[in-house]
Amino acid sequence: MKNYKYLVWAGTAALVMLIIFLAAATKQIKNTATTTNTISFSGEGKISAVPDVAVISFSILTEATTSKKAQDDNSVKSKQVVDFLKSQDIDDKDIKTAGYNVYPQYGYDKPLPVPLGSEVQSYPSYYPGNQKIIGYQVNQSYEAKVRDLEKVSAVLDGLVKAGANQVNNLGFKIDDEEKLKDQAREMAINDAKEKANKLRKQLGILLGKIVNYQEGGYYPPVYLKAEAMDTGGYGGGGPLPEVPTGENEVVVNVTITYQIK
Repeated sequence: MKNYKYLVWAGTAALVMLIIFLAAATKQIKNTATTTNTISFSGEGKISAVPDVAVISFSILTEATTSKKAQDDNSVKSKQVVDFLKSQDIDDKDIKTAGYNVYPQYGYDKPLPVPLGSEVQSYPSYYPGNQKIIGYQVNQSYEAKVRDLEKVSAVLDGLVKAGANQVNNLGFKIDDEEKLKDQAREMAINDAKEKANKLRKQLGILLGKIVNYQEGGYYPPVYLKAEAMDTGGYGGGGPLPEVPTGENEVVVNVTITYQIK
């Protein structure tokens, strides 16, 4: 009797395990079919637009014999530059400090003559091996957005007159770029779906649900390097620099993967 009960229990357990195994195997087969019997289509959406914001990157460099003196002098110049930007109707939110660094400046002692009796050298003097700090340099970098593009040339010219030592880059961008990305994305998805519908008819297949979606793209702003701009008029009363805006291009690429029924 005990052996009979044991056999019933063992058979029930084996049946349960078999059901679980078959369910897992069926799910695995279904998942495999979903991922292997698929087909992918790519699409591209492209939008071109004229930039409506200029982004200027510039720096203020100040040197002095002490760190405090260099920072104090730099603060005076920075206030002059910021005051100038505000005079051009540039809001506080569009003026930000991108970096602030204090660097020690090193030098050597005064060159000494070659000692008598030394071998003839190629140079008439030599430097002691140890360096020493001879001053400090403060480098404060800024980024300013100019929303009135007609003022860009005047702002570039005025920045240097106000105390900016370096104008590093000038870039033009689209302020509401997300809106253009949405439009380009919609174009890319429609492009992929049109390709899917065309190939479906050609191959005679039935497409099921979408099992994967991938997106990429590029949205490059237009940059002008400082050396590419005409800086001849900076501080000298000459003509203002030429700064054509051109066009920006927003491109979105998508890949849509369908299950084949």
